[in-house]
Amino acid sequence: MKWTETTPCYGDIIRTKVSFYYHYGIFVNEQKVIQFGLPDDPGKPADRIRVLSTDVYTFLQGGDLEVGKPDAQEKKRLRSPQERVAQAEQKIGTGGYDILHNNCEHFVNECAFGEKSSSFMDGVRASLREKLGKK
Repeated sequence: MKWTETTPCYGDIIRTKVSFYYHYGIFVNEQKVIQFGLPDDPGKPADRIRVLSTDVYTFLQGGDLEVGKPDAQEKKRLRSPQERVAQAEQKIGTGGYDILHNNCEHFVNECAFGEKSSSFMDGVRASLREKLGKK
């Protein structure tokens, strides 16, 4: 996925930089971004973090907005904007947050592609394996 600072459209995957990581959401409109927790939630107990809807300004919390542009392979698996939004809306109020296995990036990828994944966590795992001498 490539990221660009552009105006988002209905169903786009968006993100904002928060210190050393990104926070992700599904854009519906200026008044509605669906996300798993808020950018400042990592210090909050996991059992209190929920999928919620906020306006775009609350999502950004002063940061810059980036829109994900899928590559050719991702486009083959990408659900329609309507399916992405419907999937995200179905999950509003659900919990189960886990920084390693079920975070905001996992959430948007499940809505967009039908499977949970996190490039950030994959990178962390690869770095740890390298440092431990494991492939």
